[in-house]
Amino acid sequence: MRWVWMTLSPRVPAGSLQEDPGYELRVQDSATVQEGLCVQVPCSFSYPWSSWSSPGMPYMNWFRVGDSSYRRYPVATNDRRKTVKTETQGRFLLVGNSRDNNCSLRIREARTSDQGAYEFQVETGDYRKYTYEDKHLPLSSSALTQKPDIHFLEPLKSGHPTNLTCSLPGSCEEGRSLAFFSWVGGSLDSLDPGTLRSSVLTLIPRPRDHGSNLTCQVQLSGTQRTVERTIRLNVSYAPQSLTISNCSDVTGTLQNTSSILIREGQALRLCCDADSNPPAELSWFRGSPALNATPICKSPILDLPQVGAEEEGDLTCQAQNWLGFQHISLHLSVLYAPWLLPPSCSWEGEGLHCHCSSRAQPAPTLCWRLGEGLLEGNHSNASWTVTSSSAGPWANSSLSLSGPLDSSLRLSCEARNAHWSQSAAVLLLPGLGLSGSRRVEGTVPAALGGAGAMALVSLTLCLLFFWSAERGHSSPEMQSGVQ
Repeated sequence: MRWVWMTLSPRVPAGSLQEDPGYELRVQDSATVQEGLCVQVPCSFSYPWSSWSSPGMPYMNWFRVGDSSYRRYPVATNDRRKTVKTETQGRFLLVGNSRDNNCSLRIREARTSDQGAYEFQVETGDYRKYTYEDKHLPLSSSALTQKPDIHFLEPLKSGHPTNLTCSLPGSCEEGRSLAFFSWVGGSLDSLDPGTLRSSVLTLIPRPRDHGSNLTCQVQLSGTQRTVERTIRLNVSYAPQSLTISNCSDVTGTLQNTSSILIREGQALRLCCDADSNPPAELSWFRGSPALNATPICKSPILDLPQVGAEEEGDLTCQAQNWLGFQHISLHLSVLYAPWLLPPSCSWEGEGLHCHCSSRAQPAPTLCWRLGEGLLEGNHSNASWTVTSSSAGPWANSSLSLSGPLDSSLRLSCEARNAHWSQSAAVLLLPGLGLSGSRRVEGTVPAALGGAGAMALVSLTLCLLFFWSAERGHSSPEMQSGVQ
C-alpha cells in the first residue's frame, strides 16, 4: 500500500470553515479485506488551529461516500452524541485519538457489502466542520479465501506432547471468539472430541502418525464459508520393527526369522530393515553388540561369499538413530559333512576296545561294521557291547569285543547325517587273534620276537589304523541339495 501526503485546497460547502491550505489528510490509496476478516487503515490529519474558534480537540467522523446528505450517519465517530449507521455499528472503529491527530480506522468482521469509498471529517463542538473531500479511502471487500496457519515447535517426537496452534491471518484479536475451530486427522483418534474445538491442540504423536495428514478448519461468525489448512506430520521416532531377510534367496523371506540353515561353501546375503525416522544407521555384529564393539559390516546388507563351519553362531543387526537403537539376532547354522576322527583301539584284558568320534551339522549318528555285521546304538551280547552318546554337533561311540576274533575281519566306524556319510576303518593283521594275547595300542607284545616283532613294528606296531574318507558315499539328499 502507498502512503499519499496531500495538502488540500478543499471545495468548502456552505456552512463549512473557510478554505485554508493548512488542512492535510494522510491515508493509503486503498484497502482490501476479505469477508469475516479485519483490516486496520493508518491515518493522520492536520488542520490550521488559527481557524478554529472553538477550544479543545475536534471530533472525528468517517462517512461513506454517496450516502444521502439528509440525516447522514457516520460509519465511525468519536462523538458519542452521534448515531452510527446500523450496519457498521461495532465493526467500524476509530482507534486513533484526535489529540494525536490520529484518524486510523479499524474494520472487523468485514462484509462484501462494505465495499465502497469513505471520507474523513473533523468537527468542532459548535458543529463547525471540515470534510477532506479531495482524499477518499477506497475499500475492496471479497469472499473469504485466506487459509489458516498451523504453528508448532519442530521436530515432532514420538511420545512427547506438542502444542499446535491454528490461527487465521487477518482476523482481529478481539474477534477470536467469533472464529470456530475444528481439527481433523487420523492422529487424533485417541483424543477427547472436546479438545478438537480449540485453536490450540495438544498432540502426543506416535510412530504410526508419521506421514499422516492433520487439518485445521476455521469458520468465521456471519459467514457460511469454511477455510482450512492441511499439513503432513513429520514424526521422529527410534528404530522399531527390525527384520532380517535372506536377500540371496528368490523369495527373500525366512521361514524362521530366528535361524537360517546353509550348506558349507555356499554364499549368503542377509538384508536388515528397520522402521525409523530419521532413517537408522544399520550395522552387523557377531554375537551380541557389546558396548563399543566393532561391527563386521556397516551396511544394511551382509555378504558372506563362502560360508564356513566356523561362521556358525549368532549374527546381530543393530539399527540406531539420534532417538535410540534396537537390534535383532539371527542364528546361522551351517550344514557340513561329518568330520570323523580316526578310530582308536587298544587291548584291555581279554578284549579289544575301540572308540570313534565325529562332528557334523546336522549332528551325525555313529555305527560300527565288523565284517558284514552292523553294530549300532546302545546294545550288547556275549561277544560285543556298543555304547553311543551325543552332545551338540558331536557324536561318540565305543565298541568292546571279547572272545575269539578272526583277525582277517574288517572293522570300521561310520558316521552319517541327513546329507553325507563317512567311514574310517581298522585292519586287524593276520595271525593276531584275541585268545591268549594282550596288547596295548603302540606296544609290541612280548610273545612276538625277532624278525616277526620288527616286521610288526614296521607295519604300525600291533594294529594298523588307517582312515579312509568315503566322501563319495553320499545320501540322496546330498545329491539333491538341502531341502
